[in-house]
Amino acid sequence: MRFSSTLTEMKTSRLRIFIYFAAILLSTLSSCTPQDREFPYIFPDYRDITVPPNIAPLNFCVNARKATATFDNGSETFTLKARKGVFKIPERKWKSMARPGVRIKVDVTGMETFTWTVAEEEIDPYLAYRLIDPCYEAWNELGLYQRNLESYDQDAIITNRQTDKNCMNCHSFCGRDPGRMLFHMRGNHGATYVIRDGAIEKLNTKTDSTISALVYPSWHPSGDFVAFSVNDTRQAFHSHSRDRIEVYDAKSDVVVYDVSGHNIISCPLLKSPDSFETFPTFSPDGKTLYFCTAVKQEMPSEYAKVKYNLCSISFDSGTCTFGTKVDTLFNAEALGKSLSFPRISPDGRFLMFTLSDFGNFSIWHKSADIWMMDIGTGESWPLEEANSDDVDSYHSWSSNGRWIVFSSRRIDGLYTRPYFAYIDADGKASKAFCLPQKDPESFYRDLMKSYNIPEFISGKVSFPERKIVKTALGDPGIQINYE
Repeated sequence: MRFSSTLTEMKTSRLRIFIYFAAILLSTLSSCTPQDREFPYIFPDYRDITVPPNIAPLNFCVNARKATATFDNGSETFTLKARKGVFKIPERKWKSMARPGVRIKVDVTGMETFTWTVAEEEIDPYLAYRLIDPCYEAWNELGLYQRNLESYDQDAIITNRQTDKNCMNCHSFCGRDPGRMLFHMRGNHGATYVIRDGAIEKLNTKTDSTISALVYPSWHPSGDFVAFSVNDTRQAFHSHSRDRIEVYDAKSDVVVYDVSGHNIISCPLLKSPDSFETFPTFSPDGKTLYFCTAVKQEMPSEYAKVKYNLCSISFDSGTCTFGTKVDTLFNAEALGKSLSFPRISPDGRFLMFTLSDFGNFSIWHKSADIWMMDIGTGESWPLEEANSDDVDSYHSWSSNGRWIVFSSRRIDGLYTRPYFAYIDADGKASKAFCLPQKDPESFYRDLMKSYNIPEFISGKVSFPERKIVKTALGDPGIQINYE
């Protein structure tokens, strides 16, 4: 089937946008509760999972308005009655029971018995993400938020309510440090905003020598550099496909931004006219820059032929220079697949990525799964225990390398929610579990937003929102240069 018969270009009519949103609404309302959608008796599916000792209580729902559950960790036991089908575990009891290394047996009377294994290793205390309408074609209200994983508290980092309802995206942290972050605003007040050392800079990042303003980021561990892609990105809707939205690049390159010098550097190997380069990421020691590259195709007619491989090039932060050759580390094209979102474990041993059928916007591709590669041996494998039959995509590592978070649409196929999984010393995953909520059924039924780009952070972002807004509205910004 030709691309022109299956996609409508980004300039979609208002009527089409309305119909799209209406379809999402009707689909959501028709699946009013998780139990009506042939989900297991337990929602979220928290059966037989490994959890961190500092996670919020794992409240869950059952298919009965009246039910009783007994929780037993071998030395402590308590019984809890469900309220309107929801088990809300008291925080004090949870903290007492969920000690590192224990196993908690959960017996739901007349239904199921399952086990929660509490790992020795904690998870980072905060998670940052964007909440956005799932079609990405239009927006009215969105923002960057942070959630305390040890409780249910959520705070806004910045929303678009005070910045003329503009788009904001691609939040990124240097080494999961809440005091060193960046994000973009697009449209009104468009710029890249860098927060570090208690100050904020507004950067005008489009130059005459680059395809676009800076896009997908990855901080150098020193905090002195940030690798970015620059992309001529297009967005369109499928008319007949299980993948509702398509995003593709007509052109793309990789560059590195010098934070203090306010300039961009690159090399011919990262900006080939015959290739699409994107999704850069630095190694933990900062000596290697990984990125995705695909052979250039005629776009949009040949969009399904675009297959990205994983490559790397050396980088010398002292001289701001790149190596003289590119190494291909994973040939996804040879498997008939495409690779996106490479992310390296903090110890530098494992590289996690998303594998899908084509392209690089895998967060809307139902073929997308999370894979792992041992960098030392080159061996790779899918994280079968964590993956699902729906989209499993964008991911990040915890500080200790024992936990991952990723986006999944497994609940309803429409909205991405954050899922967590334990990673053992061999790079194998445990069964994934959804972000805990106070009342998970009503929360995941009523929230009509997707969680986008979940990123672990080691603490709370405390930079005042009012200072970000003041900078966005009143600062003309610094024009960066290309060297």
